Amino acid sequence: MASKQVRVGGLCLGGGSVLVQSMTTVKTSDAENSVAQILRLEEAGCDIVRVAVPEEADARAITKLKEKIHIPLVADIHFSARLAVMAAEAGADKLRVNPGNIGGEREIALVADCLKAHKIPVRVGANTGSLEAGFAQKYGRSAEALVESALQNVRAFERHGVEDIVISVKASDVPLTVEAYTLLASRTGYPLHVGVTEAGGGERGIIKGAVGIGTLLMRGIGDTVRVSLSDDPVKEVEAGRNILRACGLDKDFVDVVACPTCGRCNYDCIGLASRVSERVKRVRKRLKVAVMGCVVNGPGEARGCDLGIAGGTEHCIIMERGKENEKVAAEDAERVFFERLERLIGSK
Repeated sequence: MASKQVRVGGLCLGGGSVLVQSMTTVKTSDAENSVAQILRLEEAGCDIVRVAVPEEADARAITKLKEKIHIPLVADIHFSARLAVMAAEAGADKLRVNPGNIGGEREIALVADCLKAHKIPVRVGANTGSLEAGFAQKYGRSAEALVESALQNVRAFERHGVEDIVISVKASDVPLTVEAYTLLASRTGYPLHVGVTEAGGGERGIIKGAVGIGTLLMRGIGDTVRVSLSDDPVKEVEAGRNILRACGLDKDFVDVVACPTCGRCNYDCIGLASRVSERVKRVRKRLKVAVMGCVVNGPGEARGCDLGIAGGTEHCIIMERGKENEKVAAEDAERVFFERLERLIGSK
């Protein structure tokens, strides 16, 4: 069942599509560097960007950022209803707040009134790192604790008439994350922001995010994702896009099918596959390209692609649109293949 749709800037969050998010790592008040980083994220395929707002200067800077970026901006607020209001008034397309630390009922009402006045949504939720003591004592470090905490935060805004809500229940533990989101999805129709928090950096962080997020997406759970990495946020976006593609939820890309190779391979198949993948990683066109090592699976796999190559000792076979197109000497194969690839990219 599709979740409720909420509007974030010019995008619809929920209802079946899945959006990729990331968060800047520079001070939001440093408008020049914040804009530069956001533009890099846009180029990588980021749909929504979040910025930290711990001070007034950060809230005021949102106006400058909005003038120069092209994707919706979320203001991340903790401990201050006043900063939440300032961020909304400065043009934030969405707020991320925690009613549990924003103050009492008066402060929650203030933020709620601001959300309704500016017609923007709010994300609320729970993290294992900042779980309210009462839930931790009652349920322990568990999916039930995360979900009950998140839903209490949701009810705090519902009491004041806020209906455009996004929920998250993040943990750094992958099985706990999957269990918590699965339980939450069974109890609410609000859109869900999915991710494995504090996953770490490098390959390990990407794998944790991919396993957790991918498992949930394949179950139909999740409307927007962030792969949390201790790294350049561009890598978060690239990982998020690749997870959506692997799950069949993002089809406008060049799918590179590549042979892992074995002792039968007689040309630099792995190197060619790497160079092809790098060339097409930002191309937003629905194409399939095969870089295969030998005649065992090569011709058959390549015939199902828009463009394919299968290698041999003295020559390679290049196929286009499922038909054998050309037999090329091994030393010329990469050059000819890239010529065909550029033509294909430009023609569709």
